This record gives sequence, C-alpha cells and structure tokens, in this order.
Amino acid sequence: MRKGTVIRYDGDLWVVVDFQRVSPGKGSSFVRTKIKSMKTGKVVENNFKSAETLEFEDVQYKKMQYLFNDGTLYTFMDNQTYEQIAMGKVDIGDDTQYLKEGIEVTIVMHGDVPLTIQLPNKIQYKVIETEPAVKGDTASGNVTKDATVDNGMKVRVPIFIGEGDEVMISTFDGSYVERVSK
Repeated sequence: MRKGTVIRYDGDLWVVVDFQRVSPGKGSSFVRTKIKSMKTGKVVENNFKSAETLEFEDVQYKKMQYLFNDGTLYTFMDNQTYEQIAMGKVDIGDDTQYLKEGIEVTIVMHGDVPLTIQLPNKIQYKVIETEPAVKGDTASGNVTKDATVDNGMKVRVPIFIGEGDEVMISTFDGSYVERVSK
C-alpha cells in the first residue's frame, strides 16, 4: 500500500492519501491510513491489519507538467496531448508546498478522474533569500540556517549556501539534499 493506491472498501472507491506501517511490540502489525472517498471527498482514518484482504483497483499514471495555481485549483498539462487537468488542494494534500511552475509530476488517474499526484524524490530550487554566513558560526554548532526558495517554501540549509545557489530538496521530508553545481 502506498500513496495514490485505490482500494474498494465498504462498497466505495477510496484513494490512499497517507499511510504508516506500524509494528507494535505486542500483537500483529497494521497499516494506519488516511483514505479519501472518491464519491464524497470525505477523508477518514482507518487501520488495516496485515492479515486483512483488500481489493485494489487499477489506476493509470500520467506524466504531466505543473503550470499554475489560480488560488483554488492547481493546473497540470500533458506535454504530448496538451490536455489540462485541474486539481484541488484536498486532492494533492501537503505536496502542494513542493510545486513550482514547470516541474514534471505523475498524476494518478482512475479512468478519467485525477486522484492525486506523485512528486519526484528530489526537486531543484533556487535560493532567493537567506542570511549570509558569519565567521565563527560553526564553532557554536549551528551549521544550518533558514532559506526561502523560489516557490516560497522555507527550508534549512548549510551555512555555505547563499542567495542565488541552486539546491536539491527531498520531497519526502522537505530536507536539504545537496547544492547543484552550475
């Protein structure tokens, strides 16, 4: 089970929005999920035991380019057919913070209905604002600082990163990965 998986549960189709595998010290393991009803849009939390059988639905994955956000909807375009799809923040979830114009994402589709997006593991951003490094900062053990990247997201970066530098950010946890050489 992973984000974007579509299951048939209680007579309805549900898309997995978030999940976490839990292995308690006592008892059997289970998967704690947040699932969203495709019919009503309602999001519920549910635990599935490892022994439980689920019915998985077929989904398609489409590579699309993120175009823009008009305040309520996020618009994506297929670069082959120029077909556009608009999705709400509820469909995308917390991944909206990583979106920037021009990046390619994978749209999870069930028939003609877009369910959610899958981001690349790392995305390149340009640092637009950060404090300059001060000599002696490393002596205090404070080796990271706040930075704002070109899509407005705030991240912690090493002190040697300056304004204008290109950095790779992990989409799993929003952490700094590496500086991109020009």
